[in-house]
Amino acid sequence: MANHYQNNIYHQGGEDSYGTYGEGGGQDGYGYQTDYPAQEEDAASDATEGHDEEDQMYEGEYQGIPHPDEVKAAQRAARAKARTDGSAVSELEELAEQYEDIMEDCGHGRFQWTLFMVLGLALMADGVECFVVAFVLPSAEKDLCLSNAEKGTLGLVVFLSMMVGAFLWGGLADKVGRRRCLIVALAINCVFAFLSSFAQGYGFFLFFRLLSGVGIGGTVPIVYSYFSEFLQMDKRGEHLSWLCMFWMIGGIYASFTAWGIIPRYGWGFGMGTEFQFHSWRVFVLVAALPAITSLVGLTFMPESPRFLLENAKHDEAWMILKQVHDTNWRAKGQPEKVFTVTHIKAPKTAEDEFIEIQSATGTPVQRWAVRSLTLCKLVLRNMASLLSAELRLGTLFMAIIWFCLAFSYYGLSVWFPDMIKHLQYQQYEAQVKIFYRERVENYVFNFSLENQIHKEGEFIKDKFISIELKSVKFEDSLFEDCLFEDIRSTDLVFENCTIRSTVFNNTDLWEEKFIDSRMENTTFKHNKHGCHLDTMEENDVLIYLVSFLGSLAVLPGNIMSALFMEKIGRVKIIGGSMLISAGCTFFLFLSFSQPAMIALQCLFCGVCAAAWNGIEVVTVELYPTSKRATAFGVLNALCKLAAVLGSSIFASFVGITKVLPILLAFAALVCGGLVALKLPDTRQKILQ
Repeated sequence: MANHYQNNIYHQGGEDSYGTYGEGGGQDGYGYQTDYPAQEEDAASDATEGHDEEDQMYEGEYQGIPHPDEVKAAQRAARAKARTDGSAVSELEELAEQYEDIMEDCGHGRFQWTLFMVLGLALMADGVECFVVAFVLPSAEKDLCLSNAEKGTLGLVVFLSMMVGAFLWGGLADKVGRRRCLIVALAINCVFAFLSSFAQGYGFFLFFRLLSGVGIGGTVPIVYSYFSEFLQMDKRGEHLSWLCMFWMIGGIYASFTAWGIIPRYGWGFGMGTEFQFHSWRVFVLVAALPAITSLVGLTFMPESPRFLLENAKHDEAWMILKQVHDTNWRAKGQPEKVFTVTHIKAPKTAEDEFIEIQSATGTPVQRWAVRSLTLCKLVLRNMASLLSAELRLGTLFMAIIWFCLAFSYYGLSVWFPDMIKHLQYQQYEAQVKIFYRERVENYVFNFSLENQIHKEGEFIKDKFISIELKSVKFEDSLFEDCLFEDIRSTDLVFENCTIRSTVFNNTDLWEEKFIDSRMENTTFKHNKHGCHLDTMEENDVLIYLVSFLGSLAVLPGNIMSALFMEKIGRVKIIGGSMLISAGCTFFLFLSFSQPAMIALQCLFCGVCAAAWNGIEVVTVELYPTSKRATAFGVLNALCKLAAVLGSSIFASFVGITKVLPILLAFAALVCGGLVALKLPDTRQKILQ
């Protein structure tokens, strides 16, 4: 077979204002040939040195297996034939086919892997954000004097702010640009996460975490849209699935660093009584490192060329595609391969042009206001188009699937740890020591008291010096001529007690500790003001361990989905994983012990990971470039709303019933799994 090669050229064709491929090759001049200029033997790269042509022979040739390059060539030929046969192809479809052919020529290599790491760190930052407040809350509630209502609000605001961020940044990314929006979103997250670590009051801490969440909420919609537009069709499902793994790595990173930092109370510092920087604040700073690293990396990454082409920025897109091509082939030891594309079709975007007031008729502020208003209208119009006739059914199916999976996944993710805590509490209560009608006189308590109930006791001339009282209750007891000095307390209650001639010096005992109690000639000196961080195992290691194992359990699901995403298909992976997860919930009826709960949480998270990967890949492939980030943002915002509802509803059943949470999760997963089986197969779909 003759080694005849021709250049691979895009050129302007006739009166058409758009570029076409090649010279000849069909009635409309749309030929496309993929070979490169012939090379002399001396020009062979170092990578092939020492190997002859027989060594390079494709190993599947003897088995009748076509070479991957032959498969791609056949696919291109089929697309070209469809065009020459006169089938109606829109300008955007032509651009999609052109772009796919260009990405195949650019190959998959160093550029994609570099972008993979940078965007993976952004996705990792999103995973960390979901855990930060949960990990710092046991310490922050003491340090910031948080009530139960304030704790609930703080946990809720994380997901609500991420919901707003997903909705906002997803819409803007389709109009302003993927890279630009991601940089701004990560910068907002980094700045306000940093400020939140220094906030000394609840109001400022809540405000800074709110804005931090709005920033990080944009990462998921943008990251997947951005990365998918640098991938060729046969690499898309697998590599987007590998990218999903970074969310799991974020959970592991958060659990591991929280475990290593928060219990180290000596790592903080203070400046008087007004400013304290405890170890949990150090953790908040460390948790922002993935976002900071990704932000730095993004400054070296280009904009998505597909986005630029959609917005008629041909020259910028061409330069970026050339950069991708040259970076990959140089890394593969073939720098002699030349990027031969000259022109790429770019659609008209007149309807998206910004309206500006001329300088003679308006001020810069007015022009900025008009541009901003126009941008808002375009974003809202783009969101409304998700319900157009051609996208309505797909959007409805995806909304149901996203909501059902998020509702059950986040609901059970909260329910599992809460149930484990409830089981621990029941076990703790069962071990309580009860003392009846004891009389203690002239005794010095210099050891801590824990998990005790004292009923109808009499404490005469006793001293409680430099101790901690934890989960201690005094009922109908008498304290006379006693001294409480340097006392720290947790869950301490004096109920219906009589306290006479007793001195409380440097304690944290306030009125709320004394319920229906009578004070006679009692003195309080130098009471501790504000709230104080407890240092005696206030942060249960089990919180970090359960989260760490739950995040680690996602690893097998990620690996399996990445390996089989192209072989099995997205639809079967989503539907099968959700139905298997529904089956896992019924194992909860077999045992409610702590080890069983932890094991089932790991199993559930691992199976759900495959479903999440499939959903994210399908979301990318189902929508055209002009609506991809918008659709991802809307669906991800719906996911966060489902997470809020699921975690709130499931948590309310802890200690009341175990049956309803299991049945709710089962019903949601079965519903989502069955709907997923109705989705179209997008494996061989070119990104529109």
